[in-house]
Amino acid sequence: MSSGTNWILEIAQAAAPADPSGGGTAAPGAASPWLGLFTTVFWLILMVGLFYLMFFRPQQQQQKRRQAMLDSLKKGDRIITTGGIHGQITDLHGDELTVRIADKVEIRLSRSGVASVKK
Repeated sequence: MSSGTNWILEIAQAAAPADPSGGGTAAPGAASPWLGLFTTVFWLILMVGLFYLMFFRPQQQQQKRRQAMLDSLKKGDRIITTGGIHGQITDLHGDELTVRIADKVEIRLSRSGVASVKK
């Protein structure tokens, strides 16, 4: 067995009663009934940790980057909306933007409607 799981065996053996069958002594090679529980709990915690690192953490980082992008919008930025419309910001009022999409054609949309800022 790997050295990483030896501590689980030691804890399980220490927690096991000296006489699990009610009479006589336990067989020298018999596994503790607690070993399965500790092993299961260990793997469950490991899987939950991996799930967090693989799914939740990257999503939180992506949301932070998007919020930073939306907060940094300023007049003159060239943007692409979530609907695929390309334009230039001409005015900002709180959560609302005015975007010029063609000569003499401007639309209003909320900040959340911005998909990306063109470089």
